[in-house]
Amino acid sequence: QVQLVESGGGLVQAGGSLRLSCAASESIFNINRMDWCRQAPGKQREVVASIDNAGTTNYADSVKGRFTISRDSAKNTVDLQMNSLKPEDTANYYCRVRFKSAYYWGQGTQVTVSS
Repeated sequence: QVQLVESGGGLVQAGGSLRLSCAASESIFNINRMDWCRQAPGKQREVVASIDNAGTTNYADSVKGRFTISRDSAKNTVDLQMNSLKPEDTANYYCRVRFKSAYYWGQGTQVTVSS
């Protein structure tokens, strides 16, 4: 089992930046894939960025060019750098990992972007 703890959410004005961090109880290099997902009120949860154990990244079209997912081996975290934030990025952001054919979720961190 993998425990995940997200941090870094908050309130920011449109055009601003935030950096989210997800700390894992398992070495991130043993994890097959790590995702950042988000869920806005009344909407389905969506994957916004992913990174696999080869370092390959993928992004939702809505965040390409603005968000960057990365791994920090020293801190054993997967981070999401979010730039040029928009009000429509407002959501609860979750870290999700796939480890040994199972998925694990963090508790989420709220991001609110004001216009």
